[in-house]
Amino acid sequence: MTMSPPLRHIPSSPTLPASADVVVIGGGIIGAFTAYYLAQRGVSVALIEKGRIGAEQSSRNWGWCRQQNRDARELPMARKSLDLWERFSAESGEDAGFHRCGLLYLSNDEAELSRWASWGEFAKTAGVTTYMLDSRQATERGQATGRTWKGGVFSPTDGTADPAKAAPAAAAALMKLGGSVNQFCAARGLELEGGRVSGVVTEAGVIKTRTAVLAGGAWASAFCRQLGIRFPQASIRQSILSVLPAEQGLPDALYTSGVSLTRRDDGRYALAISGRARVDVTPQLLRFAPQFLPMFAKRWRSLLPGGLEGMRGGHETLRRWRLDAPTPMERVRILDPKPDSYTIRQTHRRAVQLLPELAEAKITHAWAGFVDSTPDGVPGIGEVRGVPGLILAAGFSGHGFGIGPGAGHLIADLASGAKPIVDPVPYEPGRFDHSAWGKVADF
Repeated sequence: MTMSPPLRHIPSSPTLPASADVVVIGGGIIGAFTAYYLAQRGVSVALIEKGRIGAEQSSRNWGWCRQQNRDARELPMARKSLDLWERFSAESGEDAGFHRCGLLYLSNDEAELSRWASWGEFAKTAGVTTYMLDSRQATERGQATGRTWKGGVFSPTDGTADPAKAAPAAAAALMKLGGSVNQFCAARGLELEGGRVSGVVTEAGVIKTRTAVLAGGAWASAFCRQLGIRFPQASIRQSILSVLPAEQGLPDALYTSGVSLTRRDDGRYALAISGRARVDVTPQLLRFAPQFLPMFAKRWRSLLPGGLEGMRGGHETLRRWRLDAPTPMERVRILDPKPDSYTIRQTHRRAVQLLPELAEAKITHAWAGFVDSTPDGVPGIGEVRGVPGLILAAGFSGHGFGIGPGAGHLIADLASGAKPIVDPVPYEPGRFDHSAWGKVADF
């Protein structure tokens, strides 16, 4: 069966506000938590989404909220995010499906185990709790596989949240605080006065504001292009499936190089191959190809040639659009690309080989999503040079869901002038202006 995963629906606000202190463009996990943390401070905020809250990659990912194997630049934000995930339910009364279930990694590859051990030594200096497992410990923890493992890692303080619930929960919490949520309302562009943001132009009218946050996910680079801003971004298409509840005894979250699984709140298991994706050729991809070649070369075993799904989506167009006419974002409200049938079949086959009891588990959903990436695999967060009042928050490179609360808190800090929850310098979008494109993440 091919369909996108279930998603909690929330109603929109009855009217579009005429003005707001901050307008957040994009209702994914980053935009929703940004708006929520702004509203917590008494800031008037409008959250604008061209489709439904959380309907794109924010509801199509694994749901892992991890510190383990994070890039050093993202680790402080990952640590803060775990605390914020835990506090969110108590503060808001909304359920994001977060559990500190621990994440289990198993391997029979000495090189992979060595990389994990090296990261573990680094993690100790950052105050992260993680345990290397020897063969006996790994085999015991992975007993559901019926295999002997050379080793592994267990990160007990990491966990998962439910992608079908999380972004809508943050948006619902925002509305409780008086914020506005407008769905099926595309932001077409910005109004500027003296070079500074003065308003956000939407299909339903203009919202006057001095600060706009662009959390547009896979659409961010094309939106930036309308303003003459060069933001190198490429989207890769990942495919996932889910199966009906299996027997008890499976780990809540398990990674292996062959296949990984994550338990959802309703008992289903999401199955995926880590890093496996299709690279769809688009005008934007060709434009930024030189910057992405190091990353693509490093991950060539996992990245497969794609097809026309990226072109059909329209999110990587190089064309300029008018603010008084429908845009590509109104023609494609929700990016819902076709899953790669080969990857789906291979994922299911590998899952059954790893856990034979899954052979009897019915496939309930198979879906795909576009992961927005930067050349160095770390997001761009910060005010855009040359456009005062515009804060970019995009390019989360498949890591954004787990750090969503921390990223949202940081962006809210920047937008409100508060002390940043973490050092924002590593995420500065201006780093892409340089010829040195930075280190590609090892983890």
